[in-house]
Amino acid sequence: MAEPGGRGRLNAAVRRDIENAVLCWLASVDADGMPNVTPKEIFAAHGEDMIVIADIASTNSVRNIRAHPKVCVSFVDIFRQRGFKIAGTARVIAPDQPDFAGLAGEVLAKAGPDFPVRNLIAVRVDKISRIWAPSYALFPDRSEAERMEAAYATYGVRPLPS
Repeated sequence: MAEPGGRGRLNAAVRRDIENAVLCWLASVDADGMPNVTPKEIFAAHGEDMIVIADIASTNSVRNIRAHPKVCVSFVDIFRQRGFKIAGTARVIAPDQPDFAGLAGEVLAKAGPDFPVRNLIAVRVDKISRIWAPSYALFPDRSEAERMEAAYATYGVRPLPS
């Protein structure tokens, strides 16, 4: 699939899926090349080409990024069964660095007083790829509503009334 919105751009579809995702998954590698994939609960799109992730308990990810800044961030809307994979270059930004305040707003608001944000992990987007559940290929004629109903049944949940 072509990269949505062009190389490294977070278009409306990517932003919508980021907003609908409960977790993102950050993949990094350590100094020996050993992969590390961890869920991150607090994250946001920033501008046209950046994902900002809160470092709440991300000691290994932060250490890995300092050694090897190339990362991958994936997020999926579990009910629509689709999402995006973002490959990019990360940097760790401490609260005392000048650009922390300009990047941290949405992440700090999501964290609230209960989750102390030690650092920001800012991922500059290099490439965006769509993630599709296998059901899109196996059942191409299913509507989004049908896919969502199947996911609700699988997970034993129902959406809240509007």
